[in-house]
Amino acid sequence: MCGIIGYLGDKNASKILIDGLKKLEYRGYDSAGIAVVANDGIKCLKSKGRVADLEKKLLEDPIEGSFGIGHTRWATHGIPSEINAHPHLDCKKQIAVVHNGIIENYNSLKDLLIKEGHKFVSETDTEVISHLIEKFYAGNLEEATIKALKLVEGTFGLAIISKFERKIVAARRGSPLVVGIGDSEKIIASDVVPILSHTKKVVYLKDNEMAIITDKDFRIESLDGKEVEKKVEEIKWDVGQIEKKGFKYFMLKEIFEQPEAIANTLRGRVKDGKIKLTVDFDANSIKRITILACGTSWHSALIGKYFIEKISGIPTEVDYASEFRYRDPIIRKDDLAVVISQSGETADTLAALREAKKFGAKTLGIINVVGSTIAREVDSGIYLHAGPEIGVASTKAFTCQITALLLLALSLAEKRGLRIEQDVVDELLSAPQKIKKILGSLEDIKKMAEKFKDSRDFLYLGRGLNFPVALEGALKLKEISYIHAEGYPAAEMKHGPIALIDENMPVLFIVPKDNTYEKIISNMEEVKARGGKIIAVVSEDDKKISKLTENIIKVPPCHQYLTPLINVIPLQLLAYYVADLKGINVDKPRNLAKSVTVE
Repeated sequence: MCGIIGYLGDKNASKILIDGLKKLEYRGYDSAGIAVVANDGIKCLKSKGRVADLEKKLLEDPIEGSFGIGHTRWATHGIPSEINAHPHLDCKKQIAVVHNGIIENYNSLKDLLIKEGHKFVSETDTEVISHLIEKFYAGNLEEATIKALKLVEGTFGLAIISKFERKIVAARRGSPLVVGIGDSEKIIASDVVPILSHTKKVVYLKDNEMAIITDKDFRIESLDGKEVEKKVEEIKWDVGQIEKKGFKYFMLKEIFEQPEAIANTLRGRVKDGKIKLTVDFDANSIKRITILACGTSWHSALIGKYFIEKISGIPTEVDYASEFRYRDPIIRKDDLAVVISQSGETADTLAALREAKKFGAKTLGIINVVGSTIAREVDSGIYLHAGPEIGVASTKAFTCQITALLLLALSLAEKRGLRIEQDVVDELLSAPQKIKKILGSLEDIKKMAEKFKDSRDFLYLGRGLNFPVALEGALKLKEISYIHAEGYPAAEMKHGPIALIDENMPVLFIVPKDNTYEKIISNMEEVKARGGKIIAVVSEDDKKISKLTENIIKVPPCHQYLTPLINVIPLQLLAYYVADLKGINVDKPRNLAKSVTVE
């Protein structure tokens, strides 16, 4: 949820920390702070609000020093405030800590420390860590950290400094950390985004590992003090991929990147009409598939269920990852657990993956971030290759997940000796061009946004493959415009939601020309009869819908399996333009963060 940055080198640490926090702000942005070791000790500066507010304070009160740590927060314990912002110091202001995660036993630890004379100033769980390290500190920061963390229950990504030693100690359990290795500098961060402008050489920490970073070198140890050999990896992204490139917001840039992103997901995986996926299991041995995901990824999972059952004939379930391990699921060794996560660090999804592995299921990950925890822990993986997604509201990851799931369904069918429809493969390869066509004609979508931006509620309706698209469209509108929106299967409208429909209720229908077409038209007639305002996403060769509404968004015709990829694009754009017209910061919607690394 939160963003961590640490710098040790020969440059002005404050500037580098602020620049890094700006790049990490999509992970949390209700408060921010930095701590730098200066000549006279640790200097800490914190601010409620965005990193820009912290930067203004720093201009008024500069801090000189060449190593330090920083943090941008998404509040869990304690309201967003300057006092609750990280870094947190010990009583003597000799140790500073930044933290991503949740310390579950912080109350009991806090009570113990208070009895020993420690004085706390914040409402956060994190502050107990700085006091615990102070308690054990005897001149060696990593030794004190190990002793402190033996008492801690919960999840953490930590960066720690002391005024007595020129080093940064970082540790993780459940929250991602990456060490960047430059020529004369080293950086620790929650992900690679703030590292890229300094170096492409990185080391990924695993759970229960600790990095000790000095000017001369770095080493990785387990949290019981044993040295761990780590491979230095190279990031394939470049700095240009994490810049806006003239777009007002990252979200809009990422919507426009979807043709290229989908092409990258497909690249090398379709050849001569055959699907080329490398998976570490026998498709014929799989009796059941369970797909585990959260949020937008859960919507893509629902589409994946349809693909897999229809194309490969394997019974498939979809579970919220957050609920999976709490319902005592029945898992067998001939099951395949497919986990979907853009970041590869989603806490609920990672926990669900481990639950499935505990019972011997085979595992496959659909992830975007190379080197992420889920990517390392699954038996097989399908990387999306979508490039970095900075906007909090996911767009290109969703369409790439759909693409990967269709590839998986086709591959499973091939491996099971089933015939796959060649026109599906051909249509899949044409998807990027069809999306480009939508992106080249935005006027109808902008008009809809202007017309309906002041609505208080929305209903999104679809059937079959496009029911999850309705869910995703409603989620996007909720996330970034703060308009209440719900997605339903169109046939379910009569089972309750139709009571909401009046002349103030926009109802968006997704109307592909498939076997549900006539049924959806009947649902539209019902809404029209009750005065609802109908918006329709239709194939551009449709002739009937204009009799029911003037609010029409046309998309290129395509095979029914491709309709989710095509139909979601105008829904993403509609949400974007509504939010932008309302003056909302699209990339930083309130209360949300990009990577959900706490339960």
